[in-house]
Amino acid sequence: MSNAKYWIDRLELMPHPEGGYYREVYRSTDTTRHPEHSKKRNLATSIYFLLEGENISHFHELSSDELWYYHDGQGANIHVFQDGKHQTYQLSKAPDGQLQVLIPAHSEFAAEVIDQKGYVLMGCVVTPGFDFEDFRMLKKEVMLGKYPGYMELIERFCMG
Repeated sequence: MSNAKYWIDRLELMPHPEGGYYREVYRSTDTTRHPEHSKKRNLATSIYFLLEGENISHFHELSSDELWYYHDGQGANIHVFQDGKHQTYQLSKAPDGQLQVLIPAHSEFAAEVIDQKGYVLMGCVVTPGFDFEDFRMLKKEVMLGKYPGYMELIERFCMG
């Protein structure tokens, strides 16, 4: 029976700073200059990412595009703020779900398991490749200032 512990052990996942578990599985050896700051980045990177139960991915932002791919489990709700608008995407195999979701660079986003009794295993590809220098955890007071109508969502998904 596949479950969160099975995947955490099998894929050798470790805790991620934004919440959940991850392991990098690909980092392109080719490089490019990031279009915003011209620093050298790998063309692409890929990780496995798992959320379980009440564990969440806190609101954060990347300066690169990120594609999320559904692999197993209950699926995820991905909460995205882009251009001042909020949208929730369901990453799942359900008839109304999507098997992949693009999160554009500079979107503010967070995620949770659809059913908190379960888990979701995803793959995430970042291009240009992920670098912690291009990653930003979002503060509650900043998010509330930008999106005051989403207090409950922001309170739940921001670390502080």
